[in-house]
Amino acid sequence: MTELVKYATAEGIATLTFDSPHNRNALSRQLVTELYAGLERAEADDDVKVVVIGAEGKVFCSGADLSEAAEGSMEEGAKGIVDLQRRIVAFAKPVVTRVYGAVRAGGIGIVAASDIAISADDATFALTEVKLALAPAAISLTVLPRMTSRAGAYACLTGAKFTGAEAAEWGLVTRAVPADELDDAVAAVCAELATGAAQGLRETKALLARDLLDRMDARGDDLAALSGRLFGSDAAREAMLAFLSRKK
Repeated sequence: MTELVKYATAEGIATLTFDSPHNRNALSRQLVTELYAGLERAEADDDVKVVVIGAEGKVFCSGADLSEAAEGSMEEGAKGIVDLQRRIVAFAKPVVTRVYGAVRAGGIGIVAASDIAISADDATFALTEVKLALAPAAISLTVLPRMTSRAGAYACLTGAKFTGAEAAEWGLVTRAVPADELDDAVAAVCAELATGAAQGLRETKALLARDLLDRMDARGDDLAALSGRLFGSDAAREAMLAFLSRKK
């Protein structure tokens, strides 16, 4: 089985890189499982102080794997997305997301769950669920608290594309920089984070994450159930199959 998430460490930084070109780095069961494994590995390594999540290619993440979603129940898959976001939010070490290229739907949940997100200013984001007879239910747990309410309503109801620069203005990402400065910007913030003491980073992150974790624990099961119900609806199945047919 081909590895879909690469793991590397250097100078106290663990980098987890999505490498699943066949489905545009979609959140397949295998990719999510390997991402979990990488987080576990980084958390257990005392030499690692910061985790960076990034991706190969021109797509950071295309969202849920619709080929899997069209084949069966997605409530379990939606619960997995909720749990993955919670794992990132509750992770004991700072998580930085490096955003380059396209980010769609569920991939935006990973960006929102991370502590710091640095994006190329020309990256493109879109909460496309509405176009597939769905709602961004599971990822709303992290996405909506990050964005202004007006920006969240626009992005969720229209499904329109917006840029990394707009994502920074709306609060979804921490900072947007020119694409050719992205790696330097990520390296700089990681270097800043690495100056913190392990206990200080852990306890400060827990303090910052407390309200978001309370929200996830209170609403996660209901929103996963809503997502599963919508994915299983005739309208969504028809829309997803039509989308997959166009891609072919």
